[in-house]
Amino acid sequence: MEKILENFETLCSDENLLSIKEKVLNDERISFDDAKNIMDTSDLNSLGLLAKFVKHSRDGKKIYFVVNRHINPTNICAISCRFCAFGKSKKSSEAYEMSIDHILSLLNEELREIHIVGGLHPDWKFDKYLEIVKEVKKSMPSAHVKAYTAVEIDWFSQISGYKVEKVITKLMEAGVDALPGGGAEVFAPEVRKKICSPKTTGDSWLSVHRAAHRLGLPSNATILYGHLESKNDVIDHLEKLRDLQDETNGFLAFIPVLFQPYNTSLKHIKPFPFSYDLKVHALARLFLDNFPHIKAYWITLGEKAAPVTFHYGVSDADGTIISEKIIHDAGAKSEIGHTRDFFVNMIKDSGYIPVERDALYNELKIYD
Repeated sequence: MEKILENFETLCSDENLLSIKEKVLNDERISFDDAKNIMDTSDLNSLGLLAKFVKHSRDGKKIYFVVNRHINPTNICAISCRFCAFGKSKKSSEAYEMSIDHILSLLNEELREIHIVGGLHPDWKFDKYLEIVKEVKKSMPSAHVKAYTAVEIDWFSQISGYKVEKVITKLMEAGVDALPGGGAEVFAPEVRKKICSPKTTGDSWLSVHRAAHRLGLPSNATILYGHLESKNDVIDHLEKLRDLQDETNGFLAFIPVLFQPYNTSLKHIKPFPFSYDLKVHALARLFLDNFPHIKAYWITLGEKAAPVTFHYGVSDADGTIISEKIIHDAGAKSEIGHTRDFFVNMIKDSGYIPVERDALYNELKIYD
């Protein structure tokens, strides 16, 4: 372990990282100002070593992945966000609704996780969303169901008249094992006004996850980055997540999601340099000291870039997904899904040990 930072002082060209290294070695929490220095550093190699040290101290050389499937029951959505190319109006020629039979036809016994998110359908009742979970769980009792974002849960509360806690309880009774982390975008109110003004507020997103954790339902967390956010917005977002995790300890993983502008009304935004991706992932590992895992979302990063983040604090390569739609509608260039063998080979080729997991990070198989 110590060998990762053995010659750090000699190699490091940023004095601010030297003080952060001392905090890392002494297991001290890094501050907002430390995070600003991380986002401002030009010494990516030293930053990578710090994040790698923390990752290795937790998981060694293991990189996790899951055999999962994304299911988006409908793209019809009652709201319209500038960053989103997935949601459609009922009148759109591209609008769709999946039947229960169609959804069940997409499942197979290989799956360990079924990820269900979609639009806020103006005509569907809460019972419809519950039925989807019940039927999926009935068909695949051994698989974990990770279903519905905080935005959807807030919507279910509105259309049903139930409090958020009751909505979550009913979802758990139907078979939901964890919540996905989508819908967080970036918590900064001024940025949200520009990219997703009709959507659930950042505070409401946090409240939904707080309620879920208190009811014993774990979840993930995300950030959408690479658009109109400032560096301080990123740090503020992470700080709010860290504070909530201190309170509840219910988050399983944090997932940075790189914005895909191409088919959205924000397509004028120029791509950020890859150094920014690396900083966001490394910062997440160093700042979110109470989060078990940082995930590389290969759908947005791409298959070549994602493995680089394994050297910047990432411990999870996400999953097979099989058929991703939301990000690809926005213009992602990655494949829509991959096989188990792809992940095993990708992780091994990066010098790490592939570990197949379930949605709750129980280890199913180590490919050493």
